[in-house]
Amino acid sequence: MSNQAVAQDKSAVAAEEDTISPEQYKKIDAIIEKYKNKPGSLIPVLQQAQDVYGYLPHIVQRYIAQGMKMSPSVVFGVATFYSFFTLVPRGKHVIRVCLGTACYVKRSEEILDKVKDELDIEVGEVTRDKKYSLEAVRCLGACGLAPVVVIGQDTYGDVAATKVMDIVKKYE
Repeated sequence: MSNQAVAQDKSAVAAEEDTISPEQYKKIDAIIEKYKNKPGSLIPVLQQAQDVYGYLPHIVQRYIAQGMKMSPSVVFGVATFYSFFTLVPRGKHVIRVCLGTACYVKRSEEILDKVKDELDIEVGEVTRDKKYSLEAVRCLGACGLAPVVVIGQDTYGDVAATKVMDIVKKYE
């Protein structure tokens, strides 16, 4: 890694560090303290830390690894393996569009394209106002309702591309 790349990486880490409040560190410390001597406790620690911070940036992962006395690569491996963890900020409302076979044949890709166009974001991004995140998923387990869109905890079936934004606007 070049010196310039190292400097940029250090700048990014410093910027991340500035965004974690002392209260958030305190809460994460309490979570680590509660679980640090319990085998197999990394997942609940990551879940609760994500609840505190909103997502799991590298600085939070490294802090957890240090507190749990484990390798940062183990923490990163678990955080990236499970889909309910996110390493990037999410919007207030997460929109998931199913692209599984049953939904895809019923034109879910058109639904995804409509949401992308209307919100001016790509899959994996957050709107500028931090209101919405967009995810494409392979299966939501509701094939009988295809095509399916989930916003937060709410599932919508038989969604038409022409009507999807009416659903999304309910979350403004």
